[in-house]
Amino acid sequence: MTTQPNFASNDFLHDHIKSILAFYEPNVDAVSGGFHQNFMDDGSIFDEKTRHLVSSTRFVFNYARAYLAYGDTRYKARVESGIQFLRDYHLQEDTGGYAWLLDVNGKACKVVDATNHCYGLAFVILDYSWALRAGVKEAELYIHDAFELMETHFWDAEYGLYKDEFNADFSRCSDYRGQNANMHSCEALIAAFEATGHGPFLERALLLAHNITERQADKADGRIWEHYTKTWEVDWEYNKDDPKNLFRPWGFQPGHHTEWAKLLLQIHQYQPQDWLVARARSLFDAVIDISWDNENGGLYYGFAPDSRICDDEKYFWVQAESFACAARLALETGEDKYWQWYHRIWDYAWSYMVDHKYGAWFRILSAKNQKLETTKSPVGKTDYHTMGACYDVLDALSFYK
Repeated sequence: MTTQPNFASNDFLHDHIKSILAFYEPNVDAVSGGFHQNFMDDGSIFDEKTRHLVSSTRFVFNYARAYLAYGDTRYKARVESGIQFLRDYHLQEDTGGYAWLLDVNGKACKVVDATNHCYGLAFVILDYSWALRAGVKEAELYIHDAFELMETHFWDAEYGLYKDEFNADFSRCSDYRGQNANMHSCEALIAAFEATGHGPFLERALLLAHNITERQADKADGRIWEHYTKTWEVDWEYNKDDPKNLFRPWGFQPGHHTEWAKLLLQIHQYQPQDWLVARARSLFDAVIDISWDNENGGLYYGFAPDSRICDDEKYFWVQAESFACAARLALETGEDKYWQWYHRIWDYAWSYMVDHKYGAWFRILSAKNQKLETTKSPVGKTDYHTMGACYDVLDALSFYK
């Protein structure tokens, strides 16, 4: 029997991050600046033209963190290239918004979808925050500009949460409301606080965390539903016929519960409050047993309001966010059951989701852990979740030692 690595060791986590970076290394740089965003299993590119805001920003996060961890000047150059691409192509000067989807051919660029998504803007703030920490000094102004844009158009003061979507010129707002954009806004604002020390960023992150994980969760028996109406009432029907929607899936998402729990603990690190830890524990505990596949291992993607599994596939990011949360819970509470979950999830991921031939993680597996596609990293993936989760564990190990 093969001995598994020590998943909780600094050396393992750093080595794993480096192995993922190595997967992207040969083909990530694009002639246009920024990054290629569509990779096959072997790292080859299957679409050179498509640029999605989520990938454009997540790659900046990846290389900013890598530069800070390892000091390789290639990573700093990529941060700078990624920021320049964001400013030159995604940023729309006439509105201040950021285009969702681009078609890039060399230096020529066409906006395919100019919709303004709060979800996308959250990642803009996240990438500026990490770019600032990596030494891109002008990014501090960009953080404040992006936050002002978010406040001006997306903030819904009546409900204390962000709206989700506007058209290109911000003249029309969708009635859809979602927790996902608010979760990533919380993540981004924690990062903005860490980068700038500006207290209002952390205060806003705390408010979002309370309003989603407490107030809104009370409307769904203590669990976090994904979709809401214009007045922030639970919309049980939204995307029920499209449960695998990339950004707005139907059903309770175990990965979003554990991701929120992780964010609560990160806020607690800077502003200790007992409810943050208690809620983090209850969110993790509420979904982990329901969503764990006792026969084949791994966490399922989604479950219905009656707790039946509604999507039995295994997604990479669900495993990654969940092991990061488990580690932080273990360190914060001292309870061994969370370390058991940490190793259990990692053992599964190492056995099935990590591609030991070419590197990085498979995006999605079947319930029985079979590969479902030959694309390793299409738009949106970038392994931001997997490397980010490793950094999260490293940060937690350092903070609690």
